[in-house]
Amino acid sequence: MRMNYGTPYRTVGAVVFTTILLVGVQACKKKVPPPPPAPVARTVEAPPPPPPPPPAPAARINSFTVEPRSVQRGQTATLAWQAANATDVAIDNAVGAVEANGVRTVNPASTTTYTLTARGPGGTDTRSVTLEVTNPPAPPPPPPPVPTLSTSEQFDRIFGAFSNGGDAMFDYDKSDIRADARQALTADADALKQLFASDPSFSVVLEGHCDERGSAEYNLGLGDRRATAAKEFLMGLGIPDAKVRTISYGKDRPICTDTNEACYQRNRRAHLAKGN
Repeated sequence: MRMNYGTPYRTVGAVVFTTILLVGVQACKKKVPPPPPAPVARTVEAPPPPPPPPPAPAARINSFTVEPRSVQRGQTATLAWQAANATDVAIDNAVGAVEANGVRTVNPASTTTYTLTARGPGGTDTRSVTLEVTNPPAPPPPPPPVPTLSTSEQFDRIFGAFSNGGDAMFDYDKSDIRADARQALTADADALKQLFASDPSFSVVLEGHCDERGSAEYNLGLGDRRATAAKEFLMGLGIPDAKVRTISYGKDRPICTDTNEACYQRNRRAHLAKGN
């Protein structure tokens, strides 16, 4: 059966066709996005060069001293120093190369200036010190020659300086060696040994004395006992028997004539005298 498509159908078809056509035309009119821009060439800067290394520090002398600053000829002094940043350190005047820090003893014959030089990659530093050398004072003139004393003169000088002249004192009517007599006779023995050593022919006499009381005969015996006791004490200290002779004067040779105990005591003694 033949279908008769009438006008409405044809109209609808035309509308659809027209719509499709318009859509296609609109699609054709749609803008195409432009191509992306070409990349712009950029200049890449080179990194900056590294900074130059810092300059090497200059050699530096921190200290340079001499102690003491003044000496007499023949004496010594000490140089002391401290240096930094140095590869070469030296002191002139025959000292030579040294360590950066140190000490050195010097002994110049005259006043001398020492210069310390410190060298390093960054520079040089110097410093100087002066050591004053003076002449020693002139020696004093020699003492005048001492006149040679005879043994007799030496005896007088030695025993004259002793208290009581080196006498050993005794109690009344006694011949015992008391404490003060021991001290006196010990000093006497030391002096006699020196005299006998310088003059082997020298000898002494021990005199026994008494005060005025009692008879002459009795005091002669008492004086003898006192002289003998003193001699035996000296012999115990090393004085040879042959060097000491004894004698008693009793009360015949007093050194004091007052009638009191102080005077009597001065007369009761054993006294050393020169024998020849």
